[in-house]
Amino acid sequence: MAQIVYPKINLAEEIEKMKKLRSATILSHNYQIPEVQDLSDFVGDSLELALETEKSDNKLIIFCGVHFMAETLSILAPQKKILLPDLEAGCSLAASINVEQLLEWKRKHPNSIVISYINTSAAIKAESDICCTSTNAVKIVESIPGNKEILFLPDLFLGAYVEKMTGRSMHIWPGECHVHAKLTAQKINQLRELQPDADFLIHPECGCVSNTMYNLVENKISPKKTKILSTGGMMKYAKSSPAKEFIVATETGILYPLKKENPTKKFYPAQEDAVCEYMKMINLDNIFKSLNELVYEVKVPKKIADKARKPILKMLDVI
Repeated sequence: MAQIVYPKINLAEEIEKMKKLRSATILSHNYQIPEVQDLSDFVGDSLELALETEKSDNKLIIFCGVHFMAETLSILAPQKKILLPDLEAGCSLAASINVEQLLEWKRKHPNSIVISYINTSAAIKAESDICCTSTNAVKIVESIPGNKEILFLPDLFLGAYVEKMTGRSMHIWPGECHVHAKLTAQKINQLRELQPDADFLIHPECGCVSNTMYNLVENKISPKKTKILSTGGMMKYAKSSPAKEFIVATETGILYPLKKENPTKKFYPAQEDAVCEYMKMINLDNIFKSLNELVYEVKVPKKIADKARKPILKMLDVI
């Protein structure tokens, strides 16, 4: 019996057709693989994507990122249907604390203010007083009255950075992003010696951020050439900066949009293997399946969403 050979399809073209048929919007994080970014309607950081979801006229959102981000979209735009092509796309940082641990922490510090990084689950946000991003964390902490105890979670490196910048003592949860944690000061310094003219862009979650701040204070690193930025901040800075070379200390996926938007500039990864396997779980195959079969929906229960929305909106009021 002759074997049936099915014609190969151009997935990118089929996704475009299906997207129009479904009246869907495709949103992608800066760390997604290039082919996913290229077919997306908008690419940005987690907060930018959440705000873009609210603005979209379409009711169906195909979200190319990780689970906690999809939850944030569901919280801020409960009227939209949020589909995550792979439900296993998680986050080691968000998984570093659960609700039971947070409630126990709060019991030990009953009059404290809980500040949760946006990289947390909906359940954690629901038990928080205010959220922050890597861009606005310093401003959020500065908005808290000086006599208030602060519980900052879950990123220890971001927390250490905020303490240094504000001079505010906080209780910091010892969580970390497994990708950013491997970006050490030693490796960064070696690369900076090789590329002395390059500007250094560092995400505040990185394991090298504390060392970077120390070297800035000691004038061992030029503050003009060192910028501690969110992924969205990196995109904006690279575009406006007169510098021609940049060392980028974050997940390597961001190199693609940086190079795409700045074709005459050079970008060097601080570490070649700084790759988030969760971000790379989204691909054209599961995006097509998600659009075709309308899977997999991320819907935060109303009770949790209503509580989690308050600290996010409070953050937006401050900034």
